[in-house]
Amino acid sequence: MEKESVPFGRAMGFKVAFCNALAIDLSQAKRMIWVSGQLAFDENEQFVGRGDIRRQTEQVLKNIQGALKKLGGTMQDVVQVIVFVKDVSGLKDIHDIRLRYFQEPYPTSTLVEVKGFVHPDALIEINAVAVI
Repeated sequence: MEKESVPFGRAMGFKVAFCNALAIDLSQAKRMIWVSGQLAFDENEQFVGRGDIRRQTEQVLKNIQGALKKLGGTMQDVVQVIVFVKDVSGLKDIHDIRLRYFQEPYPTSTLVEVKGFVHPDALIEINAVAVI
């Protein structure tokens, strides 16, 4: 499936894992997947990365990757993510991890700073939409 994107650029001062806009010819699409917001719970349902935005981001992306795989998708199929964080000061760390999971053309992305999450130690939650 071919994607056409409008890159974001370097306005934030570091490389980011998202684009400004993304187009897909839906006549080529076979399936859409919506992944609910993921927290940093591992496969044993244990919360990981207390106080560590990098570890939590890694686990959240692994969770998204695992959900997509179960439904026949990959991280390359992701077209949109919405990222919720407790503190935007960790943004560069979040993108350092995201760049390991996403390739160009990157998905579109929205980031929102929130007061808290359902788990008191959570620093980040990400949901995703994928088109296969």
